[in-house]
Amino acid sequence: MTPHLDGEIHCGRHHMQVRVYYEDTDFSGIVYHANYLRFMERGRTNHLRLMGAGQQALFEQAHEETPGFAFVVRSMQLDFLRSARMDDLLDVVTWPVAVKGASITLAQEVRRAGEVLVRAEVRVAFIREGRAQPIPKSLRLLMKAVD
Repeated sequence: MTPHLDGEIHCGRHHMQVRVYYEDTDFSGIVYHANYLRFMERGRTNHLRLMGAGQQALFEQAHEETPGFAFVVRSMQLDFLRSARMDDLLDVVTWPVAVKGASITLAQEVRRAGEVLVRAEVRVAFIREGRAQPIPKSLRLLMKAVD
């Protein structure tokens, strides 16, 4: 069976496979550190999509509840434990940790054959006109559904 392009959700955790290409590496042949952020961004986006919240539809619905809103990464903690190399098959794992007021905290790991290479905790804030706003009910319910 071929995995879904956007990954799969198992036991409340989203898993998405990423193949490392030459363009993802630096001159020494290991994944350039900033590319892990790209892999994790795709994981967060596809996690929402598979929960039934494609970003375009989510933005349209949230805009009705809170015009002029935006999601921004408020903080991110990263631990780089091991390196990935060209042709490695990585598993980007994403799961919600907390949904509070104006922010959502997600945990993420980038793994190779079960070994954790990078760990991250990402706090995403919901803002309007530069100020924190309560997360719309539709998104809050969606994220809590997988706790």
